[in-house]
Amino acid sequence: MNRSSFALILIGVGLNAAAQLMLKAGANRVGPLDMNAQSLTFAARELAFSGPIAGGLLCYVLSVVVWIVALTRVDVSIAYPMLSIGYAVNAVAAWMLFGEALTPMRMTGIVVIIIGVYILAGSGRHA
Repeated sequence: MNRSSFALILIGVGLNAAAQLMLKAGANRVGPLDMNAQSLTFAARELAFSGPIAGGLLCYVLSVVVWIVALTRVDVSIAYPMLSIGYAVNAVAAWMLFGEALTPMRMTGIVVIIIGVYILAGSGRHA
């Protein structure tokens, strides 16, 4: 995989991660939801006009466009597992932005993911 293809994958992953973080920010404004008509109606009104939700949805759309371009250049068997980089990005960003726990076990998982992606990316050169 060449650098421009890898860059496209990283951009797609970054946009997808940003989308998740924005959706979380928008969801935090609404708070926990109950699965009843009143709660869902309230949430629908609040979320429909939420800047973070709109930003998250826009990031998703852009990530799909970038991802399609990437798939024209990279085997899906190489590209798709690289989406797991998003887990690492989101775990660190959620810790920084939302104060979510970043435990030693989660950090170990992130390291394992990064090692796996590195191995996977290298496997494309030797095929």
